[in-house]
Amino acid sequence: MVKSYLRYEPVAVFGVVVSIESNISFDSSGKFLLTPALENLAIWNVRQGICSKALSPSPVSHGPSLAVTAIASSDSSSIASGYADGSIRIWDCIKGTCEVTLNGHKGATTALRYNKLGSLLASGSKDNDVIVWDVVGEAGLFRLRGHRDQVTDVVFLESGKKLVSSSKDKFLRVWDLETQHCMQIISGHHSEIWSIDVDPEERYLVTGSADPELRFYTIKHELVDRETSANSNGSEIVNNGDDAAGNKWDVLKPFGEIQRQSKDRVATLRFNKSGSLLACQVAGKTTDIFRVLDEAESKRKAKRRIHRKEKKSAKGAREVTENGDRNPVAGEEGNVPVVVSDVFKLLQTLRASKKICSIAFSPIASKNSLATLALSLNNNLLEVYSVESSTSTKILSIELQGHRSDVRSVTLSSDNTLLLSTSHNAVKIWNPSTGSCLRTIDSGYGLCSSFVPGNRYAIVGTKSGTLEIINVGSGTCTEVVEAHGGSIRSIATTPDGSGFVTGSADHDVKFWEYQIMQNPGQDSTHLTVANVRTLKMEDDVLVVAVSPDAKYITVALLDCTIRVLFMDSLKNFLSLYGHKLPVLCMDISSDGDLLVSGSADKNLKIWGLDFGDCHKSIFAHADSVMSVQFVRNTHYVFSVGKDRLVKYWDADKFELLLTLEGHHSEVWCLSISNRGDFVVTGSHDRSIRRWDRTEEPFFIEEEKEKRLEEMFESDLDNSFESRYAPKEDLPEEGAVGIAGKKTKETLTATDLIIDALDMAEEELKRMAQHTEENEGGKATDFLPNVMMLGISPSDYVLHAISNVHTNDLEQTLLGKLEF
Repeated sequence: MVKSYLRYEPVAVFGVVVSIESNISFDSSGKFLLTPALENLAIWNVRQGICSKALSPSPVSHGPSLAVTAIASSDSSSIASGYADGSIRIWDCIKGTCEVTLNGHKGATTALRYNKLGSLLASGSKDNDVIVWDVVGEAGLFRLRGHRDQVTDVVFLESGKKLVSSSKDKFLRVWDLETQHCMQIISGHHSEIWSIDVDPEERYLVTGSADPELRFYTIKHELVDRETSANSNGSEIVNNGDDAAGNKWDVLKPFGEIQRQSKDRVATLRFNKSGSLLACQVAGKTTDIFRVLDEAESKRKAKRRIHRKEKKSAKGAREVTENGDRNPVAGEEGNVPVVVSDVFKLLQTLRASKKICSIAFSPIASKNSLATLALSLNNNLLEVYSVESSTSTKILSIELQGHRSDVRSVTLSSDNTLLLSTSHNAVKIWNPSTGSCLRTIDSGYGLCSSFVPGNRYAIVGTKSGTLEIINVGSGTCTEVVEAHGGSIRSIATTPDGSGFVTGSADHDVKFWEYQIMQNPGQDSTHLTVANVRTLKMEDDVLVVAVSPDAKYITVALLDCTIRVLFMDSLKNFLSLYGHKLPVLCMDISSDGDLLVSGSADKNLKIWGLDFGDCHKSIFAHADSVMSVQFVRNTHYVFSVGKDRLVKYWDADKFELLLTLEGHHSEVWCLSISNRGDFVVTGSHDRSIRRWDRTEEPFFIEEEKEKRLEEMFESDLDNSFESRYAPKEDLPEEGAVGIAGKKTKETLTATDLIIDALDMAEEELKRMAQHTEENEGGKATDFLPNVMMLGISPSDYVLHAISNVHTNDLEQTLLGKLEF
């Protein structure tokens, strides 16, 4: 009889405030802040500081989770999010539902921007292409090809008639969306252009790169010059090299440069909604905020500047006049030239505590401030500032919902109602069912942890060698015990619940007992621990484990060996050799028969504790195995590794049962509930994930077939991308292409349409034959094909075509033509 197993599925991810892969953005109302949370899109209520919604892509049982890489919001309730696989999802912010998924890019989406009406969406990608999407029609309009490297930013001009894109290839490109061609290429940047933006009135466009200055361009509008407007409708691609800055077709003209204060590259440039402020965020801890003067103010400033120069010398006045002739600004009265320093004035520099990943202006500002600015930091933190004329004040910090760094250990309480996690400076206690953070306690760098029987206290072992005793109810650290001279790598509780064992880098294994102490001068008591025995080992102790019957204690050393000792006498019973690199984790089954060990050599080894023989060595992970644990009362094992995977094994049959993908970085730790109904894992991506056992059975052979199919499909995807084919040499002025891309869905839809056409053709032949028979005197009833749903052949083909999503229709029909 073939044995079936129960499947585990991801159900929750918590602990992530904001991930670093994407930008942040406010919604149109300014009440909500949209942030990336790995594969989710989190919507934070700015006033309350709580996450009101988390928009998740439809769960996929197999395949890795894809991180959000770009976010854009329109003036309506529509939100766009781009992902690492190049897909784009349009969400309804109010309903929290995904309206449509757009597939077109072959690389990660790097930039998203709506036009003013919200009817068009432009996306840039690592595949070097820009795609313009029709949001209302839910389909791609066209693909703009010309950049030689990753597209970093896009912005619409003149209500969607023009589009400007920037790239790591150091060029700006201006695209005419009506004729779908590149009408201007701007060079001159010495390094990659990382961000661009245009003010709401579309007077100026600013670009930021690793160059020491910000570059500004004036925008020429077609309506200003009717003759230019008339001529441009029939214009072809203009060779920008023939005429310098004076080319009459040029949309962008150089306006000037402003020296930056920071040496770090520019990461984000954004105007606020009114256009009165410009924020320049660099890839460091600072954001420069510039005041944008209006036309009247900038003219007055220009006059004062010229007047000062005239006072100095007549020669200076002549130079100013020459400069004015060279760079006139449209619409000015007289010969008063306005230069970039007359319009943009540095207001202040905002400095954050950690490196800033992204910034976003709120569309609304409080009464006493110029603007509200949100920052996302690289330590899983959101900050919101009120920008005043001389300073910025922090009005909100969203930090309690997640750790500032890696989650290094997770531990479940005995009743599975509490979850404790540790990181470099804090211990957090969570409700594992809801994912809400109940307590945050400042601590040292916690490497391991354990609940004390009764779940009122918890013990944390730190990198500095101390044991911290945590009062779970009050959320305080009641005592810090100087336990070891080196980092405490492992804590193992004794089966009788009277104490625990610690292993440290100082070569010691120490045995501890719980004691209740009276608080001096009070009736209350508190828990403390006392060292009762110490075992000196010959090398660093990495892991300790105690057998369920308390007969043995196992110790993993830095010399790659595992020592099995008698618990009572501490005499050596077995020495287990076989791992080529140090053992980083191990566990003993509930019946005491098996020991499983995971190592930096990427292997799991299953040992028999009766004779110390190695039952099986399994190449388990593509990187170091970081944690391993038996499901209670079974020989099933969970393991996690630096390869981002969670794996489920049968230690009796030595079979891989399931591979659970979801984490975006190394997985450091895991904890399994007493009943084995759920598993909790912690990762370098700062997330804590919960995986629940479902009632859905599966068979090992089926899982093997699925894994083979996935490998085959990934090879197909690689061939579709033509990764080994020579790259197409694009013309200098760029090219236009089809927005969609070939996917498994379009191939399936192509097959269905071909089947429908074949069936309709057969039906038409039958109908013609029946008509002939009737004319020949053989009157019979025509029996229609039941597979065609009782509709006519043409309607059946139309039905098959209408089942294809609008965005996929073009590629599906192209696939039909290829056949």
